[in-house]
Amino acid sequence: MRLIAGWQDAVPLMAVAFLLAALATVLLTPLVRDLAHRLSVVDLPGERRVNVRPIPRGGGLAIAGTFVTVAILVTLANQWLQLIPMPDAIGAPELVALLLGGAVAAVMGFADDYYQLRARWQGLGQLALALAAVLLGITVEFVNNPVGPGLLFLDGFAGVFTVFWILGMINSFNWIDGLDGLSSGVGLIAAVTLGVISLTVAVGQPYVAVLCFVLAGSLAGFLRWNFHPATIFMGTSGTMFVGYALAVLSILGTAKVAVAMLVLGVPIIDTFWIIVRRTAARRSPFTPDRGHIHHRLLDLGLSHTQTVLLIYGLCVGLALLAFVLSGTAQLYAFLIFVLASGILLFLIGRRSGGPDAPDAPPDAPPDTRPANGEPRRDEAARDPAS
Repeated sequence: MRLIAGWQDAVPLMAVAFLLAALATVLLTPLVRDLAHRLSVVDLPGERRVNVRPIPRGGGLAIAGTFVTVAILVTLANQWLQLIPMPDAIGAPELVALLLGGAVAAVMGFADDYYQLRARWQGLGQLALALAAVLLGITVEFVNNPVGPGLLFLDGFAGVFTVFWILGMINSFNWIDGLDGLSSGVGLIAAVTLGVISLTVAVGQPYVAVLCFVLAGSLAGFLRWNFHPATIFMGTSGTMFVGYALAVLSILGTAKVAVAMLVLGVPIIDTFWIIVRRTAARRSPFTPDRGHIHHRLLDLGLSHTQTVLLIYGLCVGLALLAFVLSGTAQLYAFLIFVLASGILLFLIGRRSGGPDAPDAPPDAPPDTRPANGEPRRDEAARDPAS
């Protein structure tokens, strides 16, 4: 991994951006927590909950508010002080897609936290958000091809792939948000990795690196209140914002989709195998069960904190692979991880008596779903084990 010439010039701005965002989120999160209490936006203890007492959700408002504010401040400061060059590939439309789109994602998510929207309305909102990003110029036009030359997408397919990418990232974070500090910590690792990768010769986008460290700082500050035992949950406002922000940051400038796929391999692959397993069982992919990777690890006897730290370790290991491998090799590593994780999850499920076990009980009792059979987001993501 070779860094660009003059990468040191970006480090002070990255450090200031990280610390400012972290401090702001530490201070803002208790205010959001109090607001959630007043609005009764809380997760109550129940059969499918990880918490044993009412915990407010909607913490994504603090993360998103800090990210948007600090990102605007450091952008204005950089334009005034001329610390690092602004890339030609990132203009006003792309910044609007990132900042305004991220704010809209958080507000849409908070609407679900408050009203407990049906899955179809969440899906329509996510689709509209992804389409708006594409219209503003956020598109993946090129990806590495592990079996030959790189793939240059035609305009139409580039838009379709980008919409799929954004939707996949949002829902991967939604589904892995099942334990205290899990999704916020995974997002923090991914943001730092994308930021460092942006300083390499292959990418050469120091401004994107600064934006990544703003997001990393926002998540680090929130993790102060979200790590086990959490006093506030990220909620759908957080998973929608973080998934959307990372999806867009991985595309801005030089696309870093292969890096994001590898670093976020745990939530992406967890989502992929959940869909495969439920579909194979002739059930809706959105039917809640205890088949997620964090459920499997808890069923093996790991504690809440041990499970989260183990998944952190996996993400850090994948991040290190992203640093040392080329774009094509990163995709090879991701494909190998998909296969290996699928086998491992199947074996763990049989051993722990999970959904893959021969005599496993039904995954979700009928009373855990609304009348239309779609799971509410917090019911699908959380379970009582800790």
